[in-house]
Amino acid sequence: MKETIYTIPVNEAFDSADDGCPFCALYKKLEANELDLILGASMMEPDIRIETNKKGFCGTHLDVMFTMKNRLGLGLMFESHLGTLADRLKTGGLLAKDASGKCPDNIAALEKSCYVCDRIEFSLSKMINTAIILWLREPEFRKKLAARKMFCLPHYRTLLQSAKTTISKKDFAEFVKELDRIQSAYLAELTEDVSWFCKKFDYRYDKEPWKNSKDAVERTMKYLKGVMR
Repeated sequence: MKETIYTIPVNEAFDSADDGCPFCALYKKLEANELDLILGASMMEPDIRIETNKKGFCGTHLDVMFTMKNRLGLGLMFESHLGTLADRLKTGGLLAKDASGKCPDNIAALEKSCYVCDRIEFSLSKMINTAIILWLREPEFRKKLAARKMFCLPHYRTLLQSAKTTISKKDFAEFVKELDRIQSAYLAELTEDVSWFCKKFDYRYDKEPWKNSKDAVERTMKYLKGVMR
């Protein structure tokens, strides 16, 4: 498969020595890139400003941008975004007195809307589809995927959903079998480590070694919810 803007980062993520979810690693890279752009080169571009004014940002990405110490950048975006909200107020879209009763729904939609999230998810979905096609066409990539230790549950779900609509039933069955082998082995290991972690708080196991359980809670969090900042 010819290298593209998506195949290179996907291959790099699957080549990584890190034993975490490769799609979480891709998510973090995409997120860092989008945040750098939105507070830098892209901040004053008219077409992007229109989108950020309309979509706004989720609470998580507002918090992350605040920690990036670019208060002026945030202030400029807020000035423009608040202006858009003020215009919506004039038309009744965010006013409780709006007779249509749509105000709570409009605010709820804004709370769930995020320019950065949408950009990340668009690129990540392309990368997930790329990984599936690479697995289908490239024997070397099959080896890379087979060598991965785990996929977090959210990205495992997305991987399965994308594969189901991308490849044939026969290939999908083989793909699922390979993923099941990876996930089952990791889940068994994680379960054992968490159980041992809990036992270590029992005085009867006080003198026993921790084995591989010290970070079992953290690894379980990453497995269950995916990306952790």
